Amino acid sequence: MIIQPLNINTIESSFTLPLALTRLRCGFPSPADDHLDAPLDLIEHLIQHPAATYFARAEGDSMSGVGIMDGDLLIVDRSITPKHKDIVVAAVDGQLTCKILDTAQHQLLSANNAYPPIHIDTEHADLIIEGVVIHAIHHLRNQ
Repeated sequence: MIIQPLNINTIESSFTLPLALTRLRCGFPSPADDHLDAPLDLIEHLIQHPAATYFARAEGDSMSGVGIMDGDLLIVDRSITPKHKDIVVAAVDGQLTCKILDTAQHQLLSANNAYPPIHIDTEHADLIIEGVVIHAIHHLRNQ
């Protein structure tokens, strides 16, 4: 999966939308509720460290096993210290990629068995963990 960073200057910090008061059941249907709570600012809800956060567009299918699909919008926080099993954006020999960090085996893992692990050889490879993926926004409707 290749990562393409997006310009964070396009973020509107005061963009809010109505939030439904009731939670939506994904199993048994329930009657709709017209009550709305206070408006929700998506930026405030999704991003804890705005100065250290950027958006990136996912490309490819190597992370499909964790629900990150081709074209998804990723929110990446550079201020979080990555830990084992985090989904990270890493620069490997100058190429950005999205993978699962495996600190126990010193490798980057895909979430699709079609792709082999990338072994982390810090002595020979140029590896930088760019940030931790904290959200993936997945478009559900065919475009």
